[in-house]
Amino acid sequence: MNAIELQQRLREVAAQPLPLPGAGQTADRHRRLLELGREDLSLARLAEAHFDAVAILAEAGREPSPDALYGVWASEIPGRSLTLTRSADRLLIGGAKMFCSGAGIVDRALLTVDAPNPYLCDVDVRPQPSLRIDCSVWKVGAFAQINTATVHFTDLPASPDQILDDRGWYLARPGFWHGACGPAACWAGGAIGLVDWACAQTRSDPHTLAHFGAMRALAWQMQSTLEAAGREIDQSPADAVGAHVRALSVRHLVEQACAEIQCRFGRAYGPFPLAMDEPISIRYQELGIYLRQCHAERDLEALGEAVGAAPR
Repeated sequence: MNAIELQQRLREVAAQPLPLPGAGQTADRHRRLLELGREDLSLARLAEAHFDAVAILAEAGREPSPDALYGVWASEIPGRSLTLTRSADRLLIGGAKMFCSGAGIVDRALLTVDAPNPYLCDVDVRPQPSLRIDCSVWKVGAFAQINTATVHFTDLPASPDQILDDRGWYLARPGFWHGACGPAACWAGGAIGLVDWACAQTRSDPHTLAHFGAMRALAWQMQSTLEAAGREIDQSPADAVGAHVRALSVRHLVEQACAEIQCRFGRAYGPFPLAMDEPISIRYQELGIYLRQCHAERDLEALGEAVGAAPR
């Protein structure tokens, strides 16, 4: 999809709401996010953020702006957080934020400001004098269409009612961890898209079949993990400790399965699809980048600590 087609498809997807996490149909939410990843990872990346924003707003007792596409711009680099200052009767947002996916595509974004214990603000991020989008920082072709930019804010005005809740609420709520399963569902869909390609091939030597069988098993494992996680979320939506442990476990298992599928895919089919089949090459590259939203050993350390703190 080109950029125009992507935005049009994103609006079509956003018009079909997903079930909210913990509301009784979370497994279906995960399944639908997986299917978006299976369709197109650029689409899934933006759609997951939009639906995450809608869920965050609902948890804060807010309604999203009608017909708006949302992003969640919450990436933080230590010492480089956006600032929130008061001037007369209004608030001003200043600074630069990296990894703002959908810049110039989405209409609004939920921004973290004043980290490490941040506020979350709902702001209009359509082109305006107080906002400058720099897409030149993104150097690769993968995910090029979704405009992952560094966005510079110069005294962007905000009102107090644009702050969703108290300082630190965004990170402290159980929904933060329920939402963290959403990207994992998209990762799974991205990897299963590689398995779909493999299903259509006719190569049947023993080594290819062995890799193909393993990839199919890994696809089933990811789908089952996400379905089970959805059921557990619905059973205990307010359990913050359980949500933390579950999300990090799901993300680890899905990340490992996706990485193994990528490895086996290359070993089974060689360089041809990665170099000569543009959709598969893009999917393979985008999946590798998207998986790095999993923080690897840092998340495993946090998981170990969380399990140690959880009630036995």
